[in-house]
Amino acid sequence: MTIDWFTISAQAVNFLVLIWLMKRFLYKPILKAIDEREEKIADTIAQAASQEAGAQAQRQEFLKKNEEFDHQRAQMLSQATDEAHEQRRRLVDEANKEADALREQRQESLLEDARRLSRAIGLRTQEEVFAIARKALSDLSSNSLEESMCKVFIRRLRDMDGQEKETLAAALGTKSQPALVTSAFDLPQQQRQAIKNALDDIFQADIPLEFKTEPELIGGIELAAQGHKIAWNIAEYISAMEKNVDELIKQGRSRPTIG
Repeated sequence: MTIDWFTISAQAVNFLVLIWLMKRFLYKPILKAIDEREEKIADTIAQAASQEAGAQAQRQEFLKKNEEFDHQRAQMLSQATDEAHEQRRRLVDEANKEADALREQRQESLLEDARRLSRAIGLRTQEEVFAIARKALSDLSSNSLEESMCKVFIRRLRDMDGQEKETLAAALGTKSQPALVTSAFDLPQQQRQAIKNALDDIFQADIPLEFKTEPELIGGIELAAQGHKIAWNIAEYISAMEKNVDELIKQGRSRPTIG
């Protein structure tokens, strides 16, 4: 059997031509398409990585802002709580102050009522004592109550000790203004002159006097000069009587009841 070298050569040439054609028109486009595909895939992966990095940065930024928001919210809540406590404390303090003020006003009102009642009782007691004294003096002697009280006051002036007399003499000696004689009743001219004569005699000088009537002065006569006072009144007797009455009331309250 003979070998057909021409046929073999032709087939070899055809095979080489086929390979060239395949490389020229098939492999290169395929490789180019593969390269382009790989490049696109690489670009897509790089873009995805970039987007993931951006998303991660945004996530970190969001977490940071969320932490800052939580911190600010905690601060605002703490501040609001402190302000609420402070407001509550201020309101409680104001309420306590108002309650104390109302309590003080109520106590002051009660004290003022007690003082008015005490003054009313004192004046009524004075009137009753004067009425009784006038009646007793009218029945027992020819002296009036005013005359008797004036005599007692003059005796009080004459019984001053040395220190008291020196102090009153210094006060009367200034003569910047007349000495003031205050009485619970209107002194008749005779009693006024008797008091002036007594002062002139005691201090061996002409003592100018001014007379004033003050009903709230509990039954007595008072001499005032430059802040120094000499007085006699029945307030001590009334106070002693009120004290005795209070003691009797207390004893009656503390006495045990039977039954």
